[in-house]
Amino acid sequence: MPALAAEAPARALSPRALYQDVAERLRQQIFARELEPGSWIDEQKLAADFGISRTPLREALKVLAVEGLVTMKVRRGAYVTEMSTDDVAQVYHLLALLESDAAGEVARSATESQRVELRALHDRLEKQVRQREPFFATNEQFHMKLLEIAGNRWRRQIVTDLRKVMKLNRHHSLLKQGRIEESLAEHRVLMRALEARDAAAATRLMKAHFASGLEAAAR
Repeated sequence: MPALAAEAPARALSPRALYQDVAERLRQQIFARELEPGSWIDEQKLAADFGISRTPLREALKVLAVEGLVTMKVRRGAYVTEMSTDDVAQVYHLLALLESDAAGEVARSATESQRVELRALHDRLEKQVRQREPFFATNEQFHMKLLEIAGNRWRRQIVTDLRKVMKLNRHHSLLKQGRIEESLAEHRVLMRALEARDAAAATRLMKAHFASGLEAAAR
């Protein structure tokens, strides 16, 4: 009986494809304004800088195009998306609808331990009111934790993409003088409504929070 051929050793799978790493690197460069909104993306230069071929770079650009961070123009290449005044208003409108609905759901059904998680994030915001970048990060964590608790994964995915696009806005509301303090004050009353299980108030306050953000962004 012929000996069985030795099985080929299993090839280890990379935890994620190269283009995903490239997409994340480009994403962070866009958020940091190293690649400015409206600017042309020089694929040849970036491929050389990253030490990769243009294939994974182009795949990464397709990912960012789906997210809305990059705009592909026929025969002209890829550009970092530039937000118009209408774009900003539309994004805030959708975020207000989706996150106010989530806030109402959390007020109605969150467990005590989930409320404690939100309170811990809010308390961190209180301590970071004079630290802009940490405040930005914790503010986003609070909003995403609220969406996670609300439990609709489709809503959470849409909001995640919208929040990425919102970072393209040159006039982000939290950059405005005094807006961080205003935002924190709005968070305080929202947190009280969540802890009081007042769904109607939580919904209304979250809508008002985004309305104030849009007003500040338009100043």
